[in-house]
Amino acid sequence: MNLITYLRAGYPGLVLVTPEEARAEAELAAACAELQRHLHAWSSTDGLVDVQSGRATPCPDPLEALMHVEALFRQEGERHVVMLRDLQLHLEQNDPMLVRRLKDLLRLAKGAGHALVPTGCRFKLPPELEHEVAVIDLDLPDLGKLGEVLDGILRSADQQPLHDEVRESVLHAALGLTTVEAENAFALSMVECGRVDPILVAREKARTLKRGGLVEVIEAKPNLDDIGGLDSLKRWLSQRRPAFGAAARDYGLPVPKGLLIVGIPGTGKSLTAKATASVLQLPLLRLDMGRVFGGIVGQSEANLRSVIRTAEAIAPCVLWLDEIEKGFAGSTGSGSSDGGTSSRVFGSFLSWMQEKEKPVFVVATANDVSQLPPEFLRKGRFDEMFFVDLPDAKEREAIWKIVIARHRRDPKSQSIADLAKATDGFTGAEIEGAYREALHEAFAEGREPPPSDIRSAIAATTPVSKLMEERIEALRKWSKGRAREAGVVGKPAPMSQRPTRRVQSLN
Repeated sequence: MNLITYLRAGYPGLVLVTPEEARAEAELAAACAELQRHLHAWSSTDGLVDVQSGRATPCPDPLEALMHVEALFRQEGERHVVMLRDLQLHLEQNDPMLVRRLKDLLRLAKGAGHALVPTGCRFKLPPELEHEVAVIDLDLPDLGKLGEVLDGILRSADQQPLHDEVRESVLHAALGLTTVEAENAFALSMVECGRVDPILVAREKARTLKRGGLVEVIEAKPNLDDIGGLDSLKRWLSQRRPAFGAAARDYGLPVPKGLLIVGIPGTGKSLTAKATASVLQLPLLRLDMGRVFGGIVGQSEANLRSVIRTAEAIAPCVLWLDEIEKGFAGSTGSGSSDGGTSSRVFGSFLSWMQEKEKPVFVVATANDVSQLPPEFLRKGRFDEMFFVDLPDAKEREAIWKIVIARHRRDPKSQSIADLAKATDGFTGAEIEGAYREALHEAFAEGREPPPSDIRSAIAATTPVSKLMEERIEALRKWSKGRAREAGVVGKPAPMSQRPTRRVQSLN
């Protein structure tokens, strides 16, 4: 974003969408100073304030404030820029006089070189003003701006500058925070341990993003050794690890876009999505699509823009969307139930995935591919699509070893081959569930679980392969030629040659 360019071009209205009001005013003040514009700021509490002199004109009502602004705009000589704080709250009252006054002022500003700059953390313009102003999202601070905040904290605490390696770690840990949030995280770290620690800053960032509710930083990330089978998918991920480095850029290799994992519930799709961040050695963000959709008109679109800004600020990173078909349910409907919000959000997300330049690796998982629209599956959205089937005998053996070891037992204490044979048709989640049931039974009687307890737990489990036999068979049939087998190491058919027509039903 370049405010100077917009102001020099003579834009009469610029909406700055950001939660960082102080930073927006600072950048606007710097632009006005360079262009020799006179900056004023209005709020319902302070009135209309001349930023240079500090002189204030009491006018809590926006209509009254705009009358004073009109008087400024009609003065000869100086060009004025007026920042309007929280104007969105007043526009939501549907006051036709306010809308009319704004339109008149924008016309006056256009002819005289002035500008109105409303600010707020969200902004939904009434139809009468949509084509009168330019809406600009203020990006989250980059490493340079965060560095200025860090230097300020160190100076205030009489601390020496950090070594380059530590400084870089601290700043990368703070990416995705606003300047105020980063300043708080740095200060908290100073209070807790007497220095700015990247681990504490990352912890505070995770809390802050989780509190926001849209994205969450996942700290505990499994690795590929925690997943049984899926050799083809593991190999594919391992090959992408160096693709985020400088050597790949020099080679001319594009940054990977993402990965779609479809398959049977309980087969390790979500676990693989988490492990992806460990393989690529990148931060992991989890997006809850259900929280993106808000009840206020325009809020859903604003929430999605906020998620994208956060992910791109933290990039390179992995963005995980679990059961994505549920998050975008209704995106292919008529729009009568939600006014077309789902379709607009879905379209915006697809456009971003197609055009994104920042290294945000999107990992999406899906159980029911019948709910995924064809445009989501077409080439260019993801680098690859994998199908995760029920584990075979070899994969079940690997899963049993991992499950037993995870519960602090020696896998050699059990006949792994017999357990794998007894759990034919089981998913990884069902295998772990059966072993946990055997542990509960043994713990209640104060002993270690013998093979008989495990066999009883297996016999008491009805696997999903029996409950959903027809649906699983339909899913397997759909995947042929469309998705790459996650458990088979081999060369797949190119994505461009795979049909992408939508499956009508898998029931």
